Amino acid sequence: FFFFFFFRMSSRVPESVRLKEKRDTALREQERTKALERESKLQHVRDEYIRRAEQYTKEYKEMEREEIRKKRQARRDSVFLTEKGERLVFVIRIRGVNEVPPKPRKILELFRLIQINTGVFLRVNASTLRMLELIGPYVTYGYPTVSTIRNLVYKRGYGRVNKQRVALSSNEVVNDVLGKYNVICIEDVIHELYVVGDHFKEVNSFLWPFKLNPPTGGFRNVKTHFNEGGDCGNRECCINNLIARML
Repeated sequence: FFFFFFFRMSSRVPESVRLKEKRDTALREQERTKALERESKLQHVRDEYIRRAEQYTKEYKEMEREEIRKKRQARRDSVFLTEKGERLVFVIRIRGVNEVPPKPRKILELFRLIQINTGVFLRVNASTLRMLELIGPYVTYGYPTVSTIRNLVYKRGYGRVNKQRVALSSNEVVNDVLGKYNVICIEDVIHELYVVGDHFKEVNSFLWPFKLNPPTGGFRNVKTHFNEGGDCGNRECCINNLIARML
C-alpha cells in the first residue's frame, strides 16, 4: 500500500508546472499567429512592389511608343515637330575647388556638389537654368534616360536616414522614410525622378549625392565646353554615355 501511494504521489504533475505548460502553449500559439500575419503582410507588400514595377514598365513603353508615333506623323505630314522641353537634368561636378569664384562656389554648395565626380538630379526651371549657366565651367549635365536613372539608383544609390548615408539595399529603407508620400520602393523613387512627380523634392532630398568613378579613358578637357570638344557644359543626351563610363 505504501508503494502504491508513493507511486501515485510521484506521478501527479504539480499545479505550477501544469499552469506553466498551459501558459507556454498559449504564448506559442500567439507567436505562430503573429508570424503568419507578418508573412501575409510581407507577401502583400511584395506583390505591391511587383505590381508597381510592371505598371511603370508599361507606362515607359507607352511614352516611348507615343513619341515615335508623333515623329512618324510629323514626317508624313511634312511638318516640324517641336521637341518637348526636358524637365530633369543630371549634373556632375568635374572640376575641383581651385579658382572657383564665390558665387559659383555657393551654387555648387546649394546643389550639394561638394566633391569632384559627384552628381545630383535637378528639376529644370528658369532659376535652375540661370544657376547652371553660372557653374557651367565646373560641371557637365544632360538629360538622363530611365535606364540611366535606374542604373544610378541601383548601383550607386544611397539614402539619407537620420542624417546618415545608408545604402538602398532594400525597399524597406525607402518605405520607412518616404512611405508617407506613397513612395514605398526603389521603383517608386526611379519613377518620381524620371517623370519629375509631385514628390520629386522629397525624393531628391532623400537621395545622397551620387559618388561616381572617374570616367573610363578620362576627360578630354574639363575647361573647354562640350560643343568645342571639351567636357563641361550641357551635353544633352550624351550625358548617358558619360554616366555609363563613370559607374
